[in-house]
Amino acid sequence: MNKPGEKKYTLSVIVAVAENGAIGKENRLLWHISEDLKYFKRTTQGCPVIMGHKTWLSIGKPLPGRRNMVLSRSLIKSQEAIHEISNLEIHDNRHIIPGAELYASLEDALTDIHTSPYEIFIIGGGEVYRQALPLADKLYLTKVHLTVNDADTFFPEIDPAQWKEVFREFHQQGERFEHPFEFIVYERVRN
Repeated sequence: MNKPGEKKYTLSVIVAVAENGAIGKENRLLWHISEDLKYFKRTTQGCPVIMGHKTWLSIGKPLPGRRNMVLSRSLIKSQEAIHEISNLEIHDNRHIIPGAELYASLEDALTDIHTSPYEIFIIGGGEVYRQALPLADKLYLTKVHLTVNDADTFFPEIDPAQWKEVFREFHQQGERFEHPFEFIVYERVRN
């Protein structure tokens, strides 16, 4: 187990966000951009992914080729909610749901990463992003050039003084893409 302060991984956040910070509505993505889904798969393949319970439910199945780690205090605390998930069992003091591991907190999940080097990805939702962003080393941001006024989930604002852009790739609106978007990668500025 990693000791507090002994970080043996890169903690990365990956998100697709509208210009106004919107990332979701009613537990769904706001757009379908196949190129972004391919980028997400390519980037996170082989790495642990940490997500909130609602994100897990919206995906509907484990992401293949990745260690799926789901955060939910309420599912761990509530026996009634636990029984709603089929085939739940306890293993090494963790709750296991088919294809994923269940943790009470982000800290618990990060402490359970034993093998290094790893890049660990935070993949949503809004509350998990808020918890993880101050700890993150890297940010993979798909900026969708669109404003979504009726969204109910938003990505926290990032402080540009804390991040350095290291990559940007623009994709023009056209036949293949309904909205223009760009892939941007930031690394945290270390003093």
